[in-house]
Amino acid sequence: MILKGTVIRSVGGLFGVRLDSEFVGKTEIEARAKGAFKHEKITLLAGDRVDVDANEHDEFYISKIHERKNSLIRPPLANIDVLFVVISCVRPAPVLETVDKLICIAEKNSIEPVIVITKSDLDKDFAQSTKEIYEKSGFTVFVTSSEDGCGCDELLEYLKKTSRERETIFAFSGASGAGKSTFINKIFPSLQLEVGDLSKKLERGKNTTRKTELFALDKLTGEQSKGYLADTPGFSLLDFERFDFFDLEDLVYTFREFSSSIGKCRYTKCSHTKEEGCDIIARVKSKDIPKSRHESYKALYEVLKNKPRWKK
Repeated sequence: MILKGTVIRSVGGLFGVRLDSEFVGKTEIEARAKGAFKHEKITLLAGDRVDVDANEHDEFYISKIHERKNSLIRPPLANIDVLFVVISCVRPAPVLETVDKLICIAEKNSIEPVIVITKSDLDKDFAQSTKEIYEKSGFTVFVTSSEDGCGCDELLEYLKKTSRERETIFAFSGASGAGKSTFINKIFPSLQLEVGDLSKKLERGKNTTRKTELFALDKLTGEQSKGYLADTPGFSLLDFERFDFFDLEDLVYTFREFSSSIGKCRYTKCSHTKEEGCDIIARVKSKDIPKSRHESYKALYEVLKNKPRWKK
């Protein structure tokens, strides 16, 4: 008998799979991967849609991985739909270039970036100006505070609404200390112990990794949902010089507000960094495109342009 489901975690060679429908009273099972995956060097990831074979002894084996919409190595996660990019108003001091790197990675992988500004009670002016930057650039933005609850209900409703009709995997990203865990605890109190314990266990060593786990939103909210919240080791490794997120030729397409300018510049091979007649630069000067977004583009352009060929 073949069952269908979603991989939600892996522990010691066993994979937790949440089934699409109940099997002998169970909605979650533990399954092993067929040996062919190891032979073909295929790694199962949280978020993978899979077929599971059940034998007469009620032992389960994952026999097929369905085609992925996307996958990331860091964190190890497949089929992400929405990436919440968390920006703290204070402590740590926000660096918009890092925020824009995360957005670029999401855009390249067909993941919808949603901006979450935290600790808004500590600097309302920064929260408002940052909101304006990213809304102008075409993103959904939530201004929140774990202290006074500002924006929490609105973001929770977004999660519910987005995942009501189709399976949706949400992940949070942002600088360490930006308030991701505190914010998650605020909107999902039942996760308080899980997130707290995981945070304590997380070591910062270079070679330390932690498995990604998916939490079903219907369990967290008590309402009908096809969504999952990913608890991940984070998106802290953003070294474009050593890791291949994408190539220089792809960069302009990861800034969605640039799209209407592509093909309108004076020069066919315009880099959009300094040329006369560049439509993107003209729009920056007219404040149609936020200056900070173009500054991030130029910084990434220099990194990718100077990246040695052997590292690509």
